[in-house]
Amino acid sequence: MSQARPPMPRESVPPVRTERTFQRFTRGQRWEHGLLLVAFTVLLLTGLPQKYRAAAWSQHILATPERVELLRTIHRAAAVLLILEVVYHLGHALWLMSRRRLPGAMLPTWQDVRDAAGMLRYLLYLSKAKPRFGKYNFEQKFTYWFLFFGLGILIASGLILWFPLFFTRFLPGGIIPAAKFAHSTEAIVAGGFVLLWHFYHVHVERLNLSMFTGRLSEEEMRQQHPLEHERLMAEADPEAQAE
Repeated sequence: MSQARPPMPRESVPPVRTERTFQRFTRGQRWEHGLLLVAFTVLLLTGLPQKYRAAAWSQHILATPERVELLRTIHRAAAVLLILEVVYHLGHALWLMSRRRLPGAMLPTWQDVRDAAGMLRYLLYLSKAKPRFGKYNFEQKFTYWFLFFGLGILIASGLILWFPLFFTRFLPGGIIPAAKFAHSTEAIVAGGFVLLWHFYHVHVERLNLSMFTGRLSEEEMRQQHPLEHERLMAEADPEAQAE
């Protein structure tokens, strides 16, 4: 009589780990960011050779009149894209404001000043606790408003340089060299700010890809935006709201 075979051991299946995610940016906001990134990058790459025309590398790029004209055409096309992006952004904000649906999370408050001071104390080892942030921290608000006014300077000065005859009909001629100085200087400052500050803090230090994916994991929300995480969890829990 044959003996029964022992049961074959089942292959161990690792448990499926699920993690809650939270929406950080809408699809429209991500498209805005993408178009702004493309326009700003093209403007910077085509504007630097024109600013440093006397440099050897710039003379190699702008070796012929045809190359100069091509570079200017690309620069102006990117400028049109940037202007359309800014017009849409402002128009959408006004539309939300007219319906009393414009969120105020990006507006600076005194709490941002206190958070900045608290972060400075933390970095200097004068405090053991980091400030706890809501949906946007003071760094993100500063970045937004810095670029907001910086792009305004770039667009205004760029239009003056693009249509000098039109603007000198009602403005003094000295507006042209002033616009040239403001345009090139602001471009360098904004480019350095985006690369050294924004890109490092968002994509290098924390590898935050929410502007591309639209979402943050629960762990990222707890670490980076604890007050916002607590607010969302309270809204999702009716018993917490009733207390």
